[in-house]
Amino acid sequence: MNQQKRVVALNNIRNAERATSIKARASWHLFSIMSEFIEATERLSELRPAISIFGSARTKPDHPYYQLTETIARKFSEAGFAVVSGGGPGIMEAANKGAFFGPSPSVGLNIQLPFEQSGNPYQNISLSFRHFFARKVSFAKYASAYICMPGGFGTMDELFEALTLMQTGKSRHIPVVLVGSQFWAKLADFIRDTLIQEGMISPSDLDFFKVLDDPDEVVNTVFDFYEKRGFGDSEEEREQMLYL
Repeated sequence: MNQQKRVVALNNIRNAERATSIKARASWHLFSIMSEFIEATERLSELRPAISIFGSARTKPDHPYYQLTETIARKFSEAGFAVVSGGGPGIMEAANKGAFFGPSPSVGLNIQLPFEQSGNPYQNISLSFRHFFARKVSFAKYASAYICMPGGFGTMDELFEALTLMQTGKSRHIPVVLVGSQFWAKLADFIRDTLIQEGMISPSDLDFFKVLDDPDEVVNTVFDFYEKRGFGDSEEEREQMLYL
């Protein structure tokens, strides 16, 4: 069936003033996106090795998850890893705080939101993003590992973004650790018992992540991975990351 539809292109808008206004606004929007990528590249490209820690903005400082995150971040900082978080409160603050009082840099990739997000004071390097996707690229592009603490929609988004990039070959394979077996158990069961059983993913995709509880085991898992392959990226991986 051939349906004729009238699709108006920007250059066919008859009102020249309106067309110019739309083009100008779109152009400035593109420039603002470019500026975020450029600043992130300039400030983070030599920050290696680094880990990205994800988790809830709503976790209070007296919560065990907060304290566990601070411990893990401090251990990674002492092991020579820069620690990258979303720069906000909760788990993000705990990650930055643990690294801030360690020897390696604490990095915050802050996002401008109408509510909830406010920068924490424990950042040696602080970037501010208006666009979620530019921020997410920065999390993925410069990380040698992802550490996922308990969190909500944002944490799930970042976790599955990371897994999807590796599954589809758009990102190099790096360790992904879900910390807190009690919190992540039902999600891991769903992946194994539903996604794999229904043929939505391959059984080998389970190898993309581990569920752990002990801070030392989290750090050792990352080191064990890189002891086998080294921290340097191959030429193929460097080319791969250009198109992330």
